[in-house]
Amino acid sequence: MNAKIGIIGGTGIGERIREELNPKDARTAVVDTPWGKPSADVMLATIDTGEGAFDVAVLPRHGEGHRLPPHEVPYRANVFAMKSLGVTHLLATGACGSLREDIHPGTLVIPDQVIDRTMHRARTFFDDLAVHVEFAEPFCPLLREAVVNAGRGLDGVEVHEHATMMVMEGPAFSTRAESEMHRSLGADLIGMTTMPEARLAREAEIAYALIALPTDYDCWRPKQGGSADSLLAEIRSNLVKAGDAAFALIRRVLEDVHTITEHPSPAHTALDNAVWTARDMITDEVRRDMGVLLNRIDG
Repeated sequence: MNAKIGIIGGTGIGERIREELNPKDARTAVVDTPWGKPSADVMLATIDTGEGAFDVAVLPRHGEGHRLPPHEVPYRANVFAMKSLGVTHLLATGACGSLREDIHPGTLVIPDQVIDRTMHRARTFFDDLAVHVEFAEPFCPLLREAVVNAGRGLDGVEVHEHATMMVMEGPAFSTRAESEMHRSLGADLIGMTTMPEARLAREAEIAYALIALPTDYDCWRPKQGGSADSLLAEIRSNLVKAGDAAFALIRRVLEDVHTITEHPSPAHTALDNAVWTARDMITDEVRRDMGVLLNRIDG
């Protein structure tokens, strides 16, 4: 299959990916969507790994200069823009807090489950249709496997291969009681951006995987002394460390991109049995606005 890899970079890495990949033929795509513009213009480029060339599209989730807080990120516009540019596989990064002693800040985590506790975000593209995608496995198993395998080959980087990400609304961090509740519910990480991004990717039939970057232990674990400034400096240091590792992991995934494209992802046919609205009840306006999402099944 012809693949185009999309990368949505989170805190500390979104703009860096665009700058450091810096392929010679990089160009900018200005995309508009039914939900307005995405967080930033999308960088498009062709990367040649020596085993063939492929296209990549890169978008910083929080916009230029990290101007968008998690609850104001235009998730629908971002994912729709990626789909309209032909993206088939989407790698995302996101800073988060660790809810487990053995998931150390500065390491990498490849989650396999999500608990969504966001409250005020649009959760679907399909406000005018009844569309129910399967979401038991919120991350593409094939893309996850490729990322996990790439992580096993990284020297000096600890990569956790399973975890449940709890996604909260933000932008404030948890209370201690909330942090303990998240732990009791079985969450291993706490973040603010994976949802609705992962669900929207499924609705857009894009394979999606997340590289999570723990920066601290949230507030369930007592801080080990130090001033507020020193604790913030420690978090930033952990973000830099995890960001370096995440960038190295993404590079390794891209170098072995053929393993991603050998088999179609289950996500690529997610709408086959998901649209419950009768086809003759889908309006021309919806077909026009949603053609990027519906053309494959609407014929």
